[in-house]
Amino acid sequence: MATPEYKGQLPSRTKGQTTCMYHKGRKLDIYCEECQELACTKCLSTVHKKHPLCDLSEITPKKNQDIQNFIYKTEKVDLVQIDKYITATDTRLKDNVSHFENLSEQLKIQTKKIIQDLNQLSAQTLCLYQQMEEDNTKLLQTYKHDLEMYSTQLKQQVQECKIALQRGSDIQIYDTGFDIQSPVTLPVKPTLGTASFTPNRNPKGHLKQALGKMDTSSKGQRQVPFRPDHVFSGPGYSSTQRSSEQKVWRPSSQQSSGERNDVSSPVYSLLPQTKVLGEWEYPSGISSICPTTDGQVWSSDFDRKTLPLLDRKGKVIQEVENNTGIKDISMSPTTNTLWVCDNENNIRELVSGRLVHRFSTREFPLCICITANNHVILGMVNKISKFTTNGKLVLTTSPTRTWKPLVCTPNRISECPVTQNVAVADSDSEHHGGEGQSHVVVMDTDCKELFVYCGEYRHTYQPPSQSGSEPFNPSGVVYDSVGNLVIGDRNNNRILLISGRGEFLKIIHTDDIFTSAVGVDKKGVLWAAFGIFYVKLLQYLH
Repeated sequence: MATPEYKGQLPSRTKGQTTCMYHKGRKLDIYCEECQELACTKCLSTVHKKHPLCDLSEITPKKNQDIQNFIYKTEKVDLVQIDKYITATDTRLKDNVSHFENLSEQLKIQTKKIIQDLNQLSAQTLCLYQQMEEDNTKLLQTYKHDLEMYSTQLKQQVQECKIALQRGSDIQIYDTGFDIQSPVTLPVKPTLGTASFTPNRNPKGHLKQALGKMDTSSKGQRQVPFRPDHVFSGPGYSSTQRSSEQKVWRPSSQQSSGERNDVSSPVYSLLPQTKVLGEWEYPSGISSICPTTDGQVWSSDFDRKTLPLLDRKGKVIQEVENNTGIKDISMSPTTNTLWVCDNENNIRELVSGRLVHRFSTREFPLCICITANNHVILGMVNKISKFTTNGKLVLTTSPTRTWKPLVCTPNRISECPVTQNVAVADSDSEHHGGEGQSHVVVMDTDCKELFVYCGEYRHTYQPPSQSGSEPFNPSGVVYDSVGNLVIGDRNNNRILLISGRGEFLKIIHTDDIFTSAVGVDKKGVLWAAFGIFYVKLLQYLH
């Protein structure tokens, strides 16, 4: 491009301009092939000196042909195709309106039918109640009448006995004594018809099933899946009961003010009975477990230096060595890379099969969690600390002289994929100033306490007979993809399912030996380690 030595910046020719940009008043009648711009005769010795040039009229035929080609292609191809698109879009607009009108009509018909069926069922039940009430009334009235007759007869006998004793002859006393040996029979108490009614406190789940199944997909905008035959779950929620086996939940998002509003979320339902998809033994032991996105799992065991990658049958696919014992592991939800904290206060990331040092901490890390915002949360004695991936401290919950620490002895941390709340399994060791009352504490993104779960059951829930009654001891805690908490209870050999706001849902599984680690993959499969050597793959969601 031409660059005049006496200009501070390149001039720009406007469309339709016929005079030179560099030489005022000079006519543009030359074309510079090197700079691909118009020039004047004076430019030959200045701006475009020694450049290949030609007369402007010489390139006109080619430009004419280019213009003609553009006109032909636009009129014969592009505009024709666009007209077809417009016609097709008009058809889709009409079809779209018609489609949703039909869907709405079907929904209204089905809703009307459900209301009619519900009214009919209610009327039948009320009629049955009325009939049973009338039958019971007749029985009770007859029984009352018989009792009154019995009372009258007894009073008459008593009166006859008194008269006989006062002035009766020997024959009268004998006859009276004989009469009382055959007393009047007490009326038999009638057996009444019984009925009971336990209202469904929130029939929404069943109503969705009755209404039907609807599948929606949204392209080019946020997708909101909806399945009336499934149920909702997640943290921060209005809960509703479906049955003794299933709970219905609707997740909600946490706003900065701490309030929660309903938002759309993936939907699911709990299986009435947990399925065991597989089980195997791993001889080296497992105390931490992190499923991958491709059906495999990373594991570690306390102070071992080896980090094995296992498949669904427990076969070792890969092993990574660290120079010291690995304390805990966590999978990044955004990069899907594995992070570890080790016994020398190092925080490392697994990159290309090698553990790369990211930063070190002054205090010993007991557990680790990588967040969706790419922060590193570390559990330490009496504190939870949040760092950037290069080790800059973002937030900490260190105690002061005037208040008790939020956590005492954290051993596992998990972040909720729905609300970004953080759950911490706390052993609450007396050695660290705790009270020895193990629990799970859930906090928001600013590390402020939301609730504490101490192993409580719902009062109507009947746990399996083999469930233990030892003190609650959470050996593992992990959020599943819809925001429920899966908690491994070490002392009672079981795995609990808790809603995102701390409500007990069910016991997922009870085993013969203690629970040592839990992890849930993206497909909702629960990987659980028992007695550190045995692993089971469990399915508890539809």
